[in-house]
Amino acid sequence: MFEVAPFQIHPPKTSPCPIVASIPHSGLVVPDQILAALQAKYQTFLPHQDWHLDKLYGALPELGITVLEAVYSRYVVDLNRAAKAPFMGSFWQAAVPQQTAYGQRLYRVLPSQQQVRDRIEQVYRPYYQALGRLLQQTIEQFGHVYLLDLHSFSGPIVDQVCLGNAHGKTCSEFLMSAVESAFSSQEYQVARNHVFNGGNITRHHGAMGNVEAIQIELRYHNYLNLEQLDQERVPDWDIPEFHQAQQTVRNVFTHLTKTVTHKAT
Repeated sequence: MFEVAPFQIHPPKTSPCPIVASIPHSGLVVPDQILAALQAKYQTFLPHQDWHLDKLYGALPELGITVLEAVYSRYVVDLNRAAKAPFMGSFWQAAVPQQTAYGQRLYRVLPSQQQVRDRIEQVYRPYYQALGRLLQQTIEQFGHVYLLDLHSFSGPIVDQVCLGNAHGKTCSEFLMSAVESAFSSQEYQVARNHVFNGGNITRHHGAMGNVEAIQIELRYHNYLNLEQLDQERVPDWDIPEFHQAQQTVRNVFTHLTKTVTHKAT
């Protein structure tokens, strides 16, 4: 079923820095067998995904950042949830969501337990293993690594950027302040641990030695067309507001890489 590799790695295109970025929710691939089991309306559009973050953050390797990007949709398996039995359930808690983000029934025919386990073994675990290897390789080079878990969001939360470190458990004040300062330098309004305080990726990998992990949530309104957000289709990315956001995000991460590189020296 999973003919496409579950992730892509984008290595640095210049001198590497001690930052690894994870983009676990921007993948849109849904295998045909899974798609056919969905309710008819969800076979053409699945809502509430991290639209086009792979393109928004496409310049990160040019800044020396290693990027790990998921390929499959979060509706296939959610990489930012704990892989624990029964594996399937709530969109907000389970590794394999049974409903949409809005609580609507997703499937006409539920996957079997074996099919659910296949998603864990063939998509979820390989992503975690790859991320662990990238973190370890960076530690071997620099002695430490900063993990940035990149997401986007919509809904009633009006903060432009939400940073999460499990209230100080997954990264130091230095990293939290450095990321906050980088976004603030481009006039973004930033909140700390407000609703989004870090999912399983930051908590799991942040427990590793010499790893500091932070979740970064960017509101859709910062980079997508507002009128398209109410439509049941994937928003466009080849639009002026998206291209402007790409440059702004590049400025943010240029600021951040300089800060962490300066600390390292």
